[in-house]
Amino acid sequence: MEFERLLKQVEFIHEIDKVKYIFRKTRLFNSPRHENDAEHSWHLAIMALLLAEHANEPVDVLKVVKMLLIHDVVEIDAGDIFLYDSVVAHTNTEAEQKAAERIFGLLPTEQANEYIAIWQEFEDSETPEAKFARAMDRLEPLLQNVSNGGGTWKEFSVDYGKVVEKKSVIKNGSETLWAFAKQLIEESVEKGILHKKT
Repeated sequence: MEFERLLKQVEFIHEIDKVKYIFRKTRLFNSPRHENDAEHSWHLAIMALLLAEHANEPVDVLKVVKMLLIHDVVEIDAGDIFLYDSVVAHTNTEAEQKAAERIFGLLPTEQANEYIAIWQEFEDSETPEAKFARAMDRLEPLLQNVSNGGGTWKEFSVDYGKVVEKKSVIKNGSETLWAFAKQLIEESVEKGILHKKT
């Protein structure tokens, strides 16, 4: 029985290796190379450990880290949707729900249920942990774009208003980090790496 359980867990471990092959639009800090989902998730988890003191409310950091490590696993099936995509909404979709059920469903039942629930909590973004996790998810690409002289903002002609709209989610998890993010956004305009619509 224990061996059966282990085999399910190992099957899941094999499956999530595919996350390493899902490349995002954003690039590594000061680099032309695109970041993959595994690197993104790892980076967010470290950020959460370091920045949890800035959360609006006390958070269960382990739960936040779990959310961040698994939040993009569904992209194995559903693919990565660019935050600034003007055609496809960057929201929880039926495809992502099916992906969560299939991928986490490889695990033993109680683990599958736990991980689907944690993934769904992140998507719903209502608890302090989910709000803070989402703040990390929105902050990291902003830091990357600043480090890359505008990065995807320049590449995809994303304007100031759209950046503020999408990044303002940060304030739900951390007013402090949102104040910092706003400062970076304003400095990016001053440097000419982010443009306001005229």
